This record gives sequence, C-alpha cells and structure tokens, in this order.
Amino acid sequence: MAFAHTETASTSASPEHVWALWSDTSTWPRWDPSVERVVLDGPFRLGTTGTMSLSGGVRAPFTLVEVSPDARYCDELVVGELCIRIDHRVEATGQGAEITVETTVEGPGADDVGPMVVAHAPQALRTLVELAQARAAAAQRVSG
Repeated sequence: MAFAHTETASTSASPEHVWALWSDTSTWPRWDPSVERVVLDGPFRLGTTGTMSLSGGVRAPFTLVEVSPDARYCDELVVGELCIRIDHRVEATGQGAEITVETTVEGPGADDVGPMVVAHAPQALRTLVELAQARAAAAQRVSG
C-alpha cells in the first residue's frame, strides 16, 4: 500500500534560482506538465493550504508540510484515500546545485496510482533545470 520514486538532477543554477521557481506557484505549470493551475490560500510557508488542478481534470487540496527557503519544500495532496507527498530538495554543489524530488504515495491502490503520479517527473525536472539555468543566466547578464 505504498509507492516511492526518486528523481535527481544537477544544475549550474544556484539553489536560490531553483527556489524562486518552486516558491512561485504560478510557475509550476511551466515546468510540471501534470499541473494546470495552483491556488495557494496564503503565503508559501509551512502549513499553507491550496488547491492543485492537475491534467485530466483532477482537483486536489494540498498542504505545504515542509518549507525551508532555498533548500526544501514538501507538499502533501490528499485524493480520496490516497496521500501523495512530494518532497523537493535542492543542495548547493561546487558547480551549482543538486535537485532531488522524492514522491511517495500511500493508501489503497498506491502501487497502481504511483507510476501515473510520477509519469511526468523526469520531464518536469528537466524543464525546472532549464528554467532555473535561464534565470541564472539572465541574472548574470544583469549583474554584468
């Protein structure tokens, strides 16, 4: 009754550039093809709730259950009897940052639903890296 999946990627962007995309939920549909819209009920901080509209017409309430600026956030979605936790972490490296996204699905049918939940995870991470690197390059051009 549990499913787990981990994706990792390296980027030349700093954790701050990755965080800028993560903490601005209006960008989520740009980098995650499974997300159509996100509405937060408050600021991007621990305990804030919201609603995520996913492809396929699914609307799911979620809660930010971990928030550490420039380092980590974890959102928890409840869909029926399923609990989906997506833990996003970014850590500085000598060349930029290492991004890790861990997804767990718990509840009846988790082994069947889990692969559908993470189907776009590799693409989402690739696009996130591209957008973070573009932000970093733009910031570099501005600062000269």
